Amino acid sequence: MNLIMLGAPGSGKGTMAKFISSDFSLPHISTGDIFRKNIKDGTELGNKVKSILDAGELVPDELTIDLVKDRLKEADCKNGFILDGFPRTLVQAEALEKFASIDSVILIDLPFEVIEERLSGRRSCPSCGEVYHTSTYKETNCQKCDASLIQREDDKLETVRARLKVYEKQTSPLIEFYKNKIFKVEGKGTPEETYAPVKKFLKEMK
Repeated sequence: MNLIMLGAPGSGKGTMAKFISSDFSLPHISTGDIFRKNIKDGTELGNKVKSILDAGELVPDELTIDLVKDRLKEADCKNGFILDGFPRTLVQAEALEKFASIDSVILIDLPFEVIEERLSGRRSCPSCGEVYHTSTYKETNCQKCDASLIQREDDKLETVRARLKVYEKQTSPLIEFYKNKIFKVEGKGTPEETYAPVKKFLKEMK
């Protein structure tokens, strides 16, 4: 089962992908996670990507395509995978068609104003990776390891708005591209509420 998670930044794609990965034993391939690891490790790719992401822009297609193509060759992708954060443009989608077939695209639908509130209130622990939200967690230190929480550059409101503009312009056309493979779900509820119809759909698809 080869799946794509589609939706604006902050719509909950990563959370849904983790649920699916756990229930259906599929590797969750997040280009964002791969990029963030490189940034944390200070690699050449990481430094290049950091300056792009900090400006709220998308990483160039060629760079992302090569990265995903290599990842899909690994043994754990033999029985399927979940792509999260790729493809983000028509160029990437067309390139993907040449080296992988997609069975279904899970689209999480969420209004931009909800996303702005979600992302700009997000705080991350630079030490253990735990994520909090200012609406439910008022402390400035991580509950798990007591490190000082930070707001990621790409979670700042002005960057969030820039990311949503980029999404609307470059990623929205993918909805048309994949129109015959899309399963659309409302993302306003809790992660569990959003996931329930997705799980039912994937079980029937198997």
